[in-house]
Amino acid sequence: MAILLQAHAFAGNPTRSNRPQSMSPSSAHESLKSLLAGPPSDVSNLNFKVLVFKNGKPLATSLDQSSDSPPKWRLGWSPPSNFKDLSADSFVYLGEESETVYWAIDASNDEDKVSKCAGGDGFCFVELRTLMVATDWADAGSMGELAIAGHARGLLEWHNTTRFCGYCGSSTIPIDAGRRKQCTKETCKKRVYPRVDPVVIMLVIDRENDRALLSRQFRFVPRMWSCLAGFVEPGESLEEAVRRETWEETGIEVGEVVYHSSQPWPVGPSSMPCQLMVGFHAYAKSFDVHVDKNELEDAQWHSREDVKKALNFAEYEKAQRTAAIKVNQMCKGVERTKSFSSDFNVESGELAPMFIPGPFAIAHHLISSWVYQGDDKPEKHQNFSNL
Repeated sequence: MAILLQAHAFAGNPTRSNRPQSMSPSSAHESLKSLLAGPPSDVSNLNFKVLVFKNGKPLATSLDQSSDSPPKWRLGWSPPSNFKDLSADSFVYLGEESETVYWAIDASNDEDKVSKCAGGDGFCFVELRTLMVATDWADAGSMGELAIAGHARGLLEWHNTTRFCGYCGSSTIPIDAGRRKQCTKETCKKRVYPRVDPVVIMLVIDRENDRALLSRQFRFVPRMWSCLAGFVEPGESLEEAVRRETWEETGIEVGEVVYHSSQPWPVGPSSMPCQLMVGFHAYAKSFDVHVDKNELEDAQWHSREDVKKALNFAEYEKAQRTAAIKVNQMCKGVERTKSFSSDFNVESGELAPMFIPGPFAIAHHLISSWVYQGDDKPEKHQNFSNL
């Protein structure tokens, strides 16, 4: 079945709405300075919250639910009073919602800072990918916090990769509440802005034979198949990137390219912390597959019926429940060292010939929207506003 989502995972950030803000980022930064310098009584009167990261992992906690539903995780927000000895320039402004101003800080290189803000029992630093799988996509609160955490991770990793000016090599400093950086060299003073790395992701479709081209990367878990994807190169349009990447990786020539939707993707490598996945349906003009083994393990045509079976076979709700329980156990100190690679294996007990990425990935929705195209009564259907 297709999965009901109001927006892609990591989209719909509630702190980045178009609603009027009570203060500008610069004003919020000045208020934060006052909070950090003032007596504790001043702190409790202002609604500022701080999200701490360690090695790219946000602080989180988990709430036990009733016996028939899995736990729900929440971000572990800290008050500014935990950071009295730090400069306001260490914080990155995230946005505002309901008169609460949100900030993020990277505590990776300061164990004292980590221990002070970790929140005690019931809190732990969790991989964002694990939280992504553990998120109940029907819970607007959890989806909103996932988007906030993704935004924060992207900004903090961007700060880590722009410590020096790309023009002259001098060090940079944060400005505008951490939303920009500036070179410290007087004769340079170049400003550096966060940028996203656009990635095209495409479901290549054979209209005549009612099938789709799916691929496997070497890092995939066994039997998982997904869409082709690749970075946009300078001087090419998104449509040109779709055609080039498809040709280079599989030898398939693409004609018509139709936009589907886009998704922020902050869980890529730290060297590329701000990716934007731009999704397309691409219609093939040739059909003989020649896989570039330097890029892919395999690529094959799959019938609509086989892909529908793969979607129905994968137990996404079971995977979400399992991941949520693991987050709960981590926050209780039960499984702090356990690997979470199994979170992404969403097969049922019987081994399936193939399965498709879960609803947290745009690939799932590119594939399921094609599978259920023309189906008047899918059990659940996506609800993106731009489709």
